This record gives sequence, C-alpha cells and structure tokens, in this order.
Amino acid sequence: MVGRRCGRWGAALAALTGLGATLVCTLGGCVATRTSTTGSPAGDPLLTVRQAAEVLERAGTSRTRTVVRTVSGGTRVTIKGTGVFDYRRRIGRIQVTLPREPSGAPAAEPITELVIPGALYMKNRGAGVPAGKWVRVDTSTLPDGNLLANGATDPLSAAELLRGTREVAYVGRRRVADGAVVRHYSGTTDIRKAAHASSGGVRRQLRAAAEGFAGDAVPFDAYLDGRGRLREVRHWFTLDAEAGDAASAVASTTTMYDFGIPVEVGTPAPVDLYTGEIEAS
Repeated sequence: MVGRRCGRWGAALAALTGLGATLVCTLGGCVATRTSTTGSPAGDPLLTVRQAAEVLERAGTSRTRTVVRTVSGGTRVTIKGTGVFDYRRRIGRIQVTLPREPSGAPAAEPITELVIPGALYMKNRGAGVPAGKWVRVDTSTLPDGNLLANGATDPLSAAELLRGTREVAYVGRRRVADGAVVRHYSGTTDIRKAAHASSGGVRRQLRAAAEGFAGDAVPFDAYLDGRGRLREVRHWFTLDAEAGDAASAVASTTTMYDFGIPVEVGTPAPVDLYTGEIEAS
C-alpha cells in the first residue's frame, strides 16, 4: 500500500491509517490567510481563547467535523471525519474517511474512532484486525499525543490546546456555514503550557505531543460565537524531521456545531477488543 516508511512518525500513521508515507513523506508548507481587523469585541482576547475548553464543557455536546490536510507542491492529501462529542464526559465518536490510494485505488472503508481521555478505540482499522473488532491505543504512547496520528483532531483536544495560548489578536467577524456570526482570533499556543494547564488524560496526551513536534509553538486561528463557544479552530503543526527528511507541516481544522444534541457513546466490551498484533502496510 505504501512504498516506504518514515521513522516513528510514519510508523505511527501507517499503523493507524495505512497512509504513513503519504502523510509524512509528502508534506509541505500550509499557508494561512488573514483578514483585516474590524473593531474589537468586549473582553480580553487572551482569556477568551484560553477558556474555550471550559465553555465547550458547559455547552455539553455537539456534532463535529475534522479535516487534516497536507500539501507538497502539487500533491494534496486530505483526511476528513464527522462525529459527535460529549464534552462533560470527554468522550466522542468520529468516523474518519481516508483518501484514495496514491495508485488511484479506492480508499479503504471509513474507520470508526472512539475518543476518551488517554485512549483511542478504532473499528475497521484495516489489515490484520478481524471484522467487528476494536483496537485500543494508549494516546500517551503516540508521538503526537493523538492530535494527528489517527487522521483526526477531536474537538476537545483542539480546544484544550488553546489553554497554552501565549499571544493572540482579534481579527474580525465572519459568518460560518450554519449562519452563525463568529469572532475570529489569530495567535500562537504553546503545547507544553497547554499540557500544564490541562488535567488527567489530556495532560498526558499533550505532554506526549510536546515531544513529537518541532518546537512548542503552534499557530492557530479560532472562531468563537457570541456565547464564547468554539465553532472552528485551525492549527498548523510542524513535525520533527526524520533522518534525511525535512521537517513537515500539517493543517488541522476542527468544527463544532449543533450544540446540545443527544450523544450516546460508550466504550467497547472487553470481548469486542482485538489484542493481537497489528499489520502495518
């Protein structure tokens, strides 16, 4: 499926999505666009953005969309996901759709992911896993703390990462796809600071991420509605360079909408877990 592997990053991505070389070896720069400032909202922008995770927890639940995009010259790779999340229970379900193979062959079946603090469960993970079985991964063992390696950035992790915001500016207002008017903030967050400000499984996850990226600084664009709820956030990550390769960049966009919907997500029963070895393509 994949021509060559790319060290620990490629291995992690290949093991989870079968697309390690496509995602890591062909990555390039991702360019952010900025709009002009149009006035200023009430409140401190720094505090407003840092509190995004707390506001989501008070909001309870939502639907989510996630897009992880890589660019290298004329080559573009995009992985999309849709799902639901319960921010109070810190648990969610995302269905990840993989792109077509580099050869042009059809993409694999979507992977269903269950996200809980400190762990990720995947169904229809691919080669070597029996149909209907789930694979469990300790997210603190992943080189990115599960911010990218599973092909999706869950909304809670995306919001928790903003706890480490060290500089931010209000850019202006815009209207999102569902018609809501949001406030646009642009700035830089610090992964280690975010880990220190978080707790439990999220803290361990972000500490792992701090070891896997090239530097602690992560540029972002965040869009919050009138209630302070995070409606969309875009992060630009730079991955540590492997031997012989240049550092790579990934743009991850996470969107939240339909707040307050019923969300019923539970962890798989032990009998439904696959504990054997996983084949890496």
